[in-house]
Amino acid sequence: MVSLSVTMAPAFRLSLKAKASDNMSHLMVDFSQERGMLQGLKFLPVPATPEIQVSECQVCDNTVTVIWTLPEPDSKIDHYILEHRRTNHEGPPRIREDYPWMVVEGIRELEHTLTGLRFDTRYITFRVKACNKAVAGEFSEPITLETHAFTFKLDSASSHQNLKVEDLSVEWDSSGGKIQDIRKEKNRTNSPMHSPARSALMSPKRAPTARPGRDRFTAESYTVLADTVIDAGQQYWEVKFDKESKAFAVGVALRSLGRFDQLGKSGASWCIHLNNWLQQSLTAKHNNKARTLDCPIPGSIGVYVNYEEGVLSFYNAKTRQLMHTFKTKFQQPVIPAFMVWNGSFSVVTGLQVPSIVQSGQRKNSNTSSSNASLT
Repeated sequence: MVSLSVTMAPAFRLSLKAKASDNMSHLMVDFSQERGMLQGLKFLPVPATPEIQVSECQVCDNTVTVIWTLPEPDSKIDHYILEHRRTNHEGPPRIREDYPWMVVEGIRELEHTLTGLRFDTRYITFRVKACNKAVAGEFSEPITLETHAFTFKLDSASSHQNLKVEDLSVEWDSSGGKIQDIRKEKNRTNSPMHSPARSALMSPKRAPTARPGRDRFTAESYTVLADTVIDAGQQYWEVKFDKESKAFAVGVALRSLGRFDQLGKSGASWCIHLNNWLQQSLTAKHNNKARTLDCPIPGSIGVYVNYEEGVLSFYNAKTRQLMHTFKTKFQQPVIPAFMVWNGSFSVVTGLQVPSIVQSGQRKNSNTSSSNASLT
């Protein structure tokens, strides 16, 4: 063994001695404790893929309940992520869809309920994945549920010229909200681009033509129809109206409804009519017969149609109280119809028939009033 001593200046009063050993044990590190800790670690596995139980899922009252299971119990699952997307296509999702996935996170149970939905597509697709505190698993196979809701728009092209139609809202305009559009159309067709000489040179297939139904309703028939007919099944929609409207009506009509006909004044329409002119009244009308209804005027009205059974019912949309039922036999398709004078209203579509309405219809099937009783 070799030793070396170095003595520093007296001011430091230090001495440094370097030594070397044969086994170099002083340079060894003991990792035994860390090795034990690493061996004691337990890594979380990737969660298994859930399976959605289609037969147990429910679509009712504009709510959807989705239920799923795991291949085997896993106590390490922390939460689930559910995604849903609207679609008009049945079956597996396509590569390109019109609507994005909507995400619901932090679900702790093996089911989840979506409430307050408005169905503007025929179907809705779901998928779910499980997550633990470390990693998320794979999404389940997507499933598609049918919504069974009635969706329509208002046909502004055929509405009365004094009705201002915007999407599903309508306002009566004394200055003629539609007249301005008609004048613009006339000015456009009178321009040199649409002169008779120029039109004569154009192909008949491309010749400009006025939109059909521009004068569909006139005079005091302040009416607007939906753009979708009802020719089968059970349908439901709601309408919220201004109670201060001088007059308002909601119901259904045949497509043959006359351009001068007010709702309920002929055999081609059935309606509930609110009159605030001189004296307030609420009546059921059909074929120029009326029946006064002894019920409070609601803020919104629900309309139910069972085409095969010939049933048209009106409800207080908030309380679900039955206001009136027409019993008839529809020989032709009917279409949602609305009328307003000096007022406004808005329509809510994409609604399923409420379960309380369906059960009430079964109970009242033998006691409902009919149009034959109107006086």
